[in-house]
Amino acid sequence: MKRISKDNYKSYVFQKMPKSSHFKNMFWAFVVGGTICTIGQGFIELYKIWFDVQMATALASASLVLLAGILTGLGVYDNIGRFAGAGSTIPITGFSNAIVSPALEFRAEGYIYGLGAKLFQVAGPVIVNGVAVSVLVGVLYVIFGGLF
Repeated sequence: MKRISKDNYKSYVFQKMPKSSHFKNMFWAFVVGGTICTIGQGFIELYKIWFDVQMATALASASLVLLAGILTGLGVYDNIGRFAGAGSTIPITGFSNAIVSPALEFRAEGYIYGLGAKLFQVAGPVIVNGVAVSVLVGVLYVIFGGLF
């Protein structure tokens, strides 16, 4: 029986692992991420018909989050994510997908302990850190506000 050293094993794994096409991945991430942003801009332009710019941008963000949540529930967004990689995870839709996915896994446990609890598994730390950083920025602004 032949013994495998660490170096032999590393070269064996390197030979067997699938080759990644970085340029192709970057291209599709750019195309899909750009498409998501274009859809968001379309929402803004649509909402500007009825609302001011600030409200239109807020509604566009909410619409993208809702759309990504629905697509995650239908299983479509996971396919987009496998195809586009970072192009689907970097925009706000990726955050929506990250919140909805764990909740869907535990929906059989009920609406409160399954869906509701797991919904904030990812969102909770993001919300806590966002509030903490905004408080820190607010304190720094109060202290050093006159300097800027």
